[in-house]
Amino acid sequence: MATHNFSMFSLLPLLFSLMYFSGTADSAASGNFIRASCKATEYPAVCVQSLSAYASAIQKSPRQLALTALSVSQARVESMMGFVAKLAKFKGLKAREYGAIKDCMDEMGDSVDRIRKSVRELNNASKSKGKDFLWHMSNVETWVSAALTDENTCMDGFSGRALDGKIKSSIRARVTNVAQVTSNALALVNQFAGKN
Repeated sequence: MATHNFSMFSLLPLLFSLMYFSGTADSAASGNFIRASCKATEYPAVCVQSLSAYASAIQKSPRQLALTALSVSQARVESMMGFVAKLAKFKGLKAREYGAIKDCMDEMGDSVDRIRKSVRELNNASKSKGKDFLWHMSNVETWVSAALTDENTCMDGFSGRALDGKIKSSIRARVTNVAQVTSNALALVNQFAGKN
């Protein structure tokens, strides 16, 4: 009868591969959760693309998903503010272009303030139950909705052919992305509120 002589060292590769596949299974489950949740948003491809990098933090938590979506939205709005601030310093801007850029900066400032408040409020909601929870979530939904309005209002200042050109098109592309990410965050906040 043959005897098998296993040492701990011969089992290490097996243990490492089990740990790897377990981690891979967890990240796959997180990725599936994100994809499934993003189907409820208006821009599912943007949703998956903007949140997949945070799968390990999100795992399968609707709260963490909503919080991460708000944080991503906040980062995009802050980046947009920096971009618009640089545009405002361009030499040779027409008065209307400068006015529209200045208005856009104000709108983005309001938007980022509202999203920051929403992140804090969502954290407060997580510590409450019943009517208190619903009150906090109602605040979050209201502020994120208002932030989305601010972002869309930024583009209103660039309406009309007089402002057609590179500045308008570059702002439009960025605002569109910011608004899509914020719209998705609002949908995920609503989804989280509905599950509690």
